[in-house]
Amino acid sequence: MSYKNLFRKKTIESITEQIEKGPFEGEHLPMNKVLTVRDLTALGIAAIIGAGIFSTVGRACFDGGPGVIFLFIITAIACGFSALCYAEFASRIPVSGSAYTYSYAAFGELIAWIIGWDLIMEYAIGNITVAISWSSNLSSFLNNIGIHIPEFLSRSFFEIKNGSAHYLELLTKSNPTSDDIKVLSDLKPLHDLWLNAPHIGSTPFIINIPALLITALITAVVYIGIRESRTSSNLMVAFKLMVIVLIIIIGFFYVNPANWTPFMPNHFSGVMKGVSAVFFAYIGFDAISTTAEECKNPQRDLPRGMFYSLIICTVLYILVALVLTGMENYTKLDVGDFLARAFNDRGLNWLGGCIAISAVIATTSVLLVFQLGQPRIWMSMSRDGLLPKRFGKIHHKYKTPAFATIIAGLLVGIPSLFLDSDLVTDLTSIGTLFAFVLVCGGILVIPRQLKNDSGRFRMPYINGKYIVPMLFFGTLFIIYIYFPDFMHDFFTLKNRDNPDLSTMEIFQARIPYFIFFILCVLITLFSYLRNYSLIPVLGLTSCFYLMTELGTLNWLRFLIWLIIGLVIYFGFSYKNSKLNHRKSKV
Repeated sequence: MSYKNLFRKKTIESITEQIEKGPFEGEHLPMNKVLTVRDLTALGIAAIIGAGIFSTVGRACFDGGPGVIFLFIITAIACGFSALCYAEFASRIPVSGSAYTYSYAAFGELIAWIIGWDLIMEYAIGNITVAISWSSNLSSFLNNIGIHIPEFLSRSFFEIKNGSAHYLELLTKSNPTSDDIKVLSDLKPLHDLWLNAPHIGSTPFIINIPALLITALITAVVYIGIRESRTSSNLMVAFKLMVIVLIIIIGFFYVNPANWTPFMPNHFSGVMKGVSAVFFAYIGFDAISTTAEECKNPQRDLPRGMFYSLIICTVLYILVALVLTGMENYTKLDVGDFLARAFNDRGLNWLGGCIAISAVIATTSVLLVFQLGQPRIWMSMSRDGLLPKRFGKIHHKYKTPAFATIIAGLLVGIPSLFLDSDLVTDLTSIGTLFAFVLVCGGILVIPRQLKNDSGRFRMPYINGKYIVPMLFFGTLFIIYIYFPDFMHDFFTLKNRDNPDLSTMEIFQARIPYFIFFILCVLITLFSYLRNYSLIPVLGLTSCFYLMTELGTLNWLRFLIWLIIGLVIYFGFSYKNSKLNHRKSKV
């Protein structure tokens, strides 16, 4: 095995030629080109506005207070830099595959496999969270109209198990705080369900049937075709946008400005605690790029769809966060139905009902877009020989990657029966950020290696030779002058907020930050030596910084996932790669 073979690249010309001739010998079934810029924007909104506004934003507001809007702005800026890089790649390489295909051209096969394996986590595992959230929203809506699904058939096994264990842990605590008492109250129903659910032997029988059923339904829609998926997405987006605009307009009249003071009650660290929840809501624009082969004019419409959806969703998220924290004190927002409760408390039960219905529809649209994206990435990997040939087969009638779509449905539906959504949310966020980092890094490499100006979108080039070093040393200077204690504690491994932590515990918690600091030093050096473009540099560093906020444990889980992927690559994909066969024939 040659070291160079691990980084063998595909040219842009070979990628597009493969699509024109057909991925497999004797077979050329083009996908239906039906998507317009309006459809792409709707798909982006469908994925971005869903689990975020109706499920995870309440917790982010609880942690950060009204100041959580800064987190939305920071995340939108980081995504904006990444979107520019995605847009240029999509314009140059208008084929399915998203970051996987882009990395194959920029970095070579090994990195492409890593990002492809990472995208499995982003889409498939992320959709497990959405399916569980959909089940919760459906149960809440049905309860409001007098229909009750037994909880042991609508909750996930590990969610109840972990909640019960946490309840018992807090119950035995010698000096519980007021927060502990509140958490105990919230966890008691989970503990009771764990005890009272039907048992098979000594194990409680708890499965999430609605999560499985909605995954099966969405998989069927995606299997049938892109037209049906597009129509379903557009209708759901139109409905939930109307409800969100209604929430903002009516909620504005119930805002109490006193609830906005203090604006950042838990300081900047509290604002950043919501990174996982907020960023999870923003990953939708990535899914747009997987539909490149089904766009009427991908080089023009893909960049527009990304930008339009990102801008619209950021504005809506900020407005909803301001209205929500203005209506209710941020301390009351750590509940599942935070939006509906805010309006029900003011006698607007009809709007609470609309919100409940919209939450179900919104999470359905997220499921649709993610289930649309995952099979198309597998299809691209199969075309290159990195996955078995069946993953790349196009259905003769429906013109969709049929086998890959079914497998994607099983990969989401079965785990959603029992997994805890908290685990998979964090994994999805770190996986997505890693994909964004590689896409931004790929733009730094591609312009110097692949001279192809046929794309209609070209990201503005701003020479970072002097700007990046100025930003790096300027930031260090500001921290040294205005936050000297922070810099001292960071490098001497101290934690004033929690002095009981050992030096080793502090070091382990700061490993991601040390890696980020080393990355910034290297990026600064290479920007000076190689005149790196400023925008992808800012995208790469901002996304990597958000990765550091997800904690060492999630980094470890992510590393284990990548190691499993590497075992598969060296066991199957390396020797079956089409580039490997092409070289052996030569």
